[in-house]
Amino acid sequence: MTQLKRVEALEDQGAAPNAEREPSPLFFNRELSWLEFNRRVLAEAADPDVPLLERLRFIAIFDSNLDEFFMKRVGGLKQQVASNVTKLTPDGRTPRQQLAEIGRTVRPMLAEQRRILHREILPALQEHGVRILAWDELRPREVHSLHEYFESQVFPILTPLAVDPAHPFPFISNMSVSLAVAVQEEDGDEEMSRFARVKVPPSLGRFVKLPESRRFVPVEELIVRHLDQLFPGLEIRGAYPFRVTRNADVRRAEETAEDLLAVIQEELRERRFATVVRLEIEPGMPRWMRKLLSEHLDFQPEDTFELDGPLGLRDLFELADLPLHEERVKPWNPVTHPRLQPHPDSVEVSIFDVLKNGDLLVHHPYDAFASSVQRLIETASQDPQVLAIKQTIYRTSSDSPIMKSLIRAAEDGKQVAVSVEIKARFDEANNIEWSEALEDAGAHVSFGHVGLKNHAKVVLVVREEGGEVRKYTHVGTGNYNPETAKLYTDVGLLTTDPAIAGDVVKLFNLLTSYLHEPRFERLLVAPLNMKRRFLGFIQREIEHQRAGRGGHIIAKMNGLEDPETVEALYEASQAGVEIDLIVRGVCRLRPGLPGKSETIRVISVVGRFLEHARIFYFHNGGSSRYYIGSADWMVRNLHYRIEAAVPVDEPALQETVKEILDFQLTDNVKAWDLQSDGTYVRRRPGPEEDRRASQELLMERALERGQRVWGEG
Repeated sequence: MTQLKRVEALEDQGAAPNAEREPSPLFFNRELSWLEFNRRVLAEAADPDVPLLERLRFIAIFDSNLDEFFMKRVGGLKQQVASNVTKLTPDGRTPRQQLAEIGRTVRPMLAEQRRILHREILPALQEHGVRILAWDELRPREVHSLHEYFESQVFPILTPLAVDPAHPFPFISNMSVSLAVAVQEEDGDEEMSRFARVKVPPSLGRFVKLPESRRFVPVEELIVRHLDQLFPGLEIRGAYPFRVTRNADVRRAEETAEDLLAVIQEELRERRFATVVRLEIEPGMPRWMRKLLSEHLDFQPEDTFELDGPLGLRDLFELADLPLHEERVKPWNPVTHPRLQPHPDSVEVSIFDVLKNGDLLVHHPYDAFASSVQRLIETASQDPQVLAIKQTIYRTSSDSPIMKSLIRAAEDGKQVAVSVEIKARFDEANNIEWSEALEDAGAHVSFGHVGLKNHAKVVLVVREEGGEVRKYTHVGTGNYNPETAKLYTDVGLLTTDPAIAGDVVKLFNLLTSYLHEPRFERLLVAPLNMKRRFLGFIQREIEHQRAGRGGHIIAKMNGLEDPETVEALYEASQAGVEIDLIVRGVCRLRPGLPGKSETIRVISVVGRFLEHARIFYFHNGGSSRYYIGSADWMVRNLHYRIEAAVPVDEPALQETVKEILDFQLTDNVKAWDLQSDGTYVRRRPGPEEDRRASQELLMERALERGQRVWGEG
């Protein structure tokens, strides 16, 4: 089948299938656009209006994002260069050109990250007694305490590794901080230093807290000061921290569906030993040591990044949760949706009764995930009237109450079918473990199809009620992960609509059985009908605009890079359709080009929560269409993933969705406007304007709704 054919390398090249494209100035580069998103993350760390510990957290987020970017995107580009791929992206760049531009863009950003940390955030934290110390800044009693800590807690787990004819160069694990140590015999030639490596164990934590204080020492600093105990009889000539990043874009041919689990397990093993795509070092490492690392790790000179320490700033997450309440954002506790709040005369209202009285739209983390979506699954797992539960899993927590509920339901004899995506990058091992636990409990577990990731967010509960069977469904935009549901903004529709439920049944049959192309009545499903329907909606807005009925499109998503969709939006703009795009990350479309995209506006919102919801609005001549779903307008989502989007039909729920979009479009605190040259300009309220931070306003709205008396409205 053409629409469900196997995925090859087209996804990483950013090209739509079967489409040879000419380079065009109408498209931004995907990788550089993503780096601009991370620049907006870094801007949060630089913002003096953000509490200090949150600024520290954004420093860590920036670094964590960049780690993943190098593992996935840079790793993929390097594979293309090694394979002599010369095909141009829609913006007209080869893989080699993209790598060069990435290097030129990233280096000043890293310098700015270090400047913000060392000259702004850390000095300001010192006023609160928070300090990251060098050894010579310690007090005598602190030095004594650290000596004892090293002897009892650190020394036993360190493994010094020499490099000589009897000891080959050691394996350097991904993203671990190591010490490159120069040693020599005390009476040896000073010019003949030898190399040794000491890995900084991640189990220790990155920072050692000094007793009864907010003072910390990086654990590598502690190790450096005790290297004489690791190399007795040798002179320590120097110790230099370094850190490697390995390619995570390791792929094997997926021969058959039966072999899929084994293929992924082999990928995980290979990823550990994948090629190095980046070396981070601190200043001062001698040239001979750099050359030795280059020879043994096999990377190019341009892959070396010399940075002011400490390396691996993602580890600053450890300090971002210090109990400095005045320097943290006010904690947010998600609110139970008013319709799900207990009646004053009863313990708890039945979620099934609530849904029988009308569809429910939830918006996380403002509406609590635990008391809505999670509650549906937990209740269904224990309800004797429930006959079956079906669910998709892309990413979930390692201690997931949802997965435990599904296991319990299977053990109780309910029909449980779970489609687990074991190709969800960096979550493969966790998902394989859950898959095995589900199968052990008697659940039916499927892994989707060769060449297609299952990214849909769908639950189906089948319940017997009075001799009839009723189906309850949830279709959402976010992963069934109770931890990220507190940090990511997502929307979901809970409904008993028979037509939607019928489509969900077909979707699960597609996931668990042979590939086929069912006819969906209400759902938009990629890679079957979703892109065609979205393009049709855009074309319909053009027709409405030309007929004088006005055309308007609002689309909120994580990324926009599918070339055909971008071109359809350009066509709509040329026809006069008003287009508002809320795109958190990658955006290949250029807004504001004369005669091409003058009616298109693009904003990005970066705040305390990660914007993750996908929402689509089409004016449709006054008969508005609203959809929510799992897919961005990206090649990978529309062509190479199984995705689902559901219509929101009830007028009251449409008003809620429109309100969410309006909050974001009018944000003048955390919103950034994309310019036609690819830069972003941050919005700031004018002298006469009220401050409108969309996430803050949505929290206020949730609190106000949560205070309503049960039964009102």
